[in-house]
Amino acid sequence: MENSRTTIQWIIVEGNVGAGKSTFLKTIQQHLDVGFVFEPHQQWQQVGNAGNLLQHFYENPSRWAYTFESYAFITRIMAQQHYAQAPHKSTCILERSVFSDRYCFAKNAYEAGYMSELEWYLYCECFSWLVEHYMPKPTGFIYLSVDPTICLERIRRRNRHEESQVSLTYLQQLHEKHEDWLINKQGINDSIRDVPTLVIDGNIDFEHNSTQQYQHATDIMNFFNGTSMHHKNSIAIKPVTSLLL
Repeated sequence: MENSRTTIQWIIVEGNVGAGKSTFLKTIQQHLDVGFVFEPHQQWQQVGNAGNLLQHFYENPSRWAYTFESYAFITRIMAQQHYAQAPHKSTCILERSVFSDRYCFAKNAYEAGYMSELEWYLYCECFSWLVEHYMPKPTGFIYLSVDPTICLERIRRRNRHEESQVSLTYLQQLHEKHEDWLINKQGINDSIRDVPTLVIDGNIDFEHNSTQQYQHATDIMNFFNGTSMHHKNSIAIKPVTSLLL
């Protein structure tokens, strides 16, 4: 993935379970002239012919947390590499990243007692090596900030059977982890401490509001085209005639 370190600008959308990241990406995809890589849910839901790893994790986190979290960040890197091999655009927006895996989800699993000390050590060792060798530094993060109660409402509406056991307490824990990492810059590696974060209020409905969608796209363009970013590739809004509003 060495070439992608210099030729592709990676921007990452982060947020809680149920924040609406997939919907958010699909709406701004109509407006921004960039590439997109979505979270590899299907790989987690159907691991070969062996079963639904995401469901196993939610049903029995003490047994499956280490397995799921390890597979999650590996499949993210695989998806990013796949795009880098034949990039459609020189700027790409990713749905979540290995960094939220590490600083939010895996860390929360460890603190909740779902990973042993040994498993946490192994996870961090593998994570550090893979990020150093295969994960280019992001240009920036877009944090879709949503109140945990609203996340839970959205989870209930989309009705994924794997998520039936997701609790408000779990969402509140993940919300705090996102805030600590993306807003307060606590407990993170120095290599990404200076990566800027654009915070977007995701509490406001944007799925059915084309004006709000366009405003989000404009905010992203203005933020990442700012002179303080010092990146080579700019983001552009698609011509109005190509938008499917």
